[in-house]
Amino acid sequence: MTQDLNQQNELKKTELCDSCAGIQRNWRRAPGHAELVQGDNRKEPRSHGQVTITRYVCARCGTQWEYENNKVNLHAGWSVVGQ
Repeated sequence: MTQDLNQQNELKKTELCDSCAGIQRNWRRAPGHAELVQGDNRKEPRSHGQVTITRYVCARCGTQWEYENNKVNLHAGWSVVGQ
């Protein structure tokens, strides 16, 4: 089962373009890349207050990203939400 998960994770990595693969996930203030096209944003409640989450789509590979701007959580930041 672990081997199957590893193979699936490797396949997911190959679907990302080189620029998207270089984005550091789940780390606040990590940079994106120049081909990310900004979409809409929304506010979500957290225990300390509201945070802003902004959607992006890569113009090269079509990967959908969200960036959580949360000054309290060091592990907020970029996450893949679709491809």
